[in-house]
Amino acid sequence: MQGTQTKAKKPITNKILWIFAIGQFGWSLLSGIISTWLVHLYTGAPEQAGDTNGLLAGFITQSPLLASLTLFGIITAVGRLFDAVTDPLIASWSDRANYKGGRRIPFMKAIAIPFALCTVAVFVVPQFSSVVVNDVAIFVLLMLFYLFMTIYCTPYNALIAELGDTQQHRINVSTYISFTYIAGFSIATVSPSLATLFEGFTGSQENSIRLAIGVLALVACVAMMIPAFVIKERDYIDSKPVKSPMFSSLIKTFKDGQFRRFVYADVIYFFAVTLFQTGLADFETHLMGIPSTNTFLLTVVMTVVSLLLYPVINRLAPKLGKKKIIVVGFFAYAAVFFLTSICGEGIVWGYIIAVTAGIPMAILGILPQACVADVSELNTLETGEDRSGMFFAARTFAMKLGQAISMLVYTSVTVSKIAEDGTAYVEASQYRTTAIIATVACLIGAVLFLFYGENRIMKRINELKSGKAEVAE
Repeated sequence: MQGTQTKAKKPITNKILWIFAIGQFGWSLLSGIISTWLVHLYTGAPEQAGDTNGLLAGFITQSPLLASLTLFGIITAVGRLFDAVTDPLIASWSDRANYKGGRRIPFMKAIAIPFALCTVAVFVVPQFSSVVVNDVAIFVLLMLFYLFMTIYCTPYNALIAELGDTQQHRINVSTYISFTYIAGFSIATVSPSLATLFEGFTGSQENSIRLAIGVLALVACVAMMIPAFVIKERDYIDSKPVKSPMFSSLIKTFKDGQFRRFVYADVIYFFAVTLFQTGLADFETHLMGIPSTNTFLLTVVMTVVSLLLYPVINRLAPKLGKKKIIVVGFFAYAAVFFLTSICGEGIVWGYIIAVTAGIPMAILGILPQACVADVSELNTLETGEDRSGMFFAARTFAMKLGQAISMLVYTSVTVSKIAEDGTAYVEASQYRTTAIIATVACLIGAVLFLFYGENRIMKRINELKSGKAEVAE
């Protein structure tokens, strides 16, 4: 038996972890396209020539459909209910799988292409003459988008814990995928700049944007396929399917008190950061008066600042502990959102926000995932069942829940008003209100995360590993 395990497992290296991280670049690029441009292109109205805000707004219903809920508010709310079923379902399926290629990789191989195609379809398909048909089309496509993202991301995220076989590997893989996540999200913001290259070929700004999104989706698809075909899961991981049914596994996951404390703060984090990501283009164009074609420069600044801090976070986390640094990240994001709520016009404000946002982006992009891997490892050591898929599915659900509430709040607060001449507009105060809401949310998140017991988790992991090592000797 020992000989079989030795033969099955190869040493996990940083090279393998970097190859794995390329997949994160792919799905974060697709996610970034939706979170950055969906609301921006389908709602609001352009304020000047060449402005992309509301470019596709004529295809779908703009007025509230139910009370103050807009189409996208309703879609995201229903989408989260949909995720409440699909997230644990896919996680349980993956945890219990026993395919030749492993428990995780086969899912990633199967869904990468449909995931990329669906992302493009969200911006291409709703072009019918009937607004109602367009509303239905975009609803169905977004439900498929969320489903496909779950099918790829839940098994993918489970590999974070399984490839992170040591504390340093968990921090390293979290650092690498945070780097590729930021790279993917940042490149997603270049759609308008990339679209200008295609305007002579397509003949319209709308089709240029669609073509740009298609090109980026192709890049994302290739990136998602790389780890799926290069990494041979069973060469590195002793994958053993769990026996717990879905509901039993889900209940066991949320019975973990430390995990619950983590999730409470995590929902708040994703709510606040999605408000920022969703409104970033609007904050820059409407509050700071920056042309949409120049917003990519600010994203580059924000990304560079964040990347420069990655080595610092990677070295400080084992020394200071992840919890303390994450709390600092919450407070830093609160400062970013507060500055956004009071900002004036001018590119200088854009640079201030970009530089300041780079700090919490580095912290909260790396460390929370390592926390989930810690909790998952402790649970595996204590129970003998590796249910990392369910732990990361629960975290993914927290992410989507936070994003859903955020989209609901953002689209409700920034719902367009109608001027006397019949044109639609959004007041600056509406955008500032969303930034204030995000500020308060981050402060609440910081307080909640104080109850997470990192020291107890790491101490228990070390005790159990030491005990197993002694038995093996």
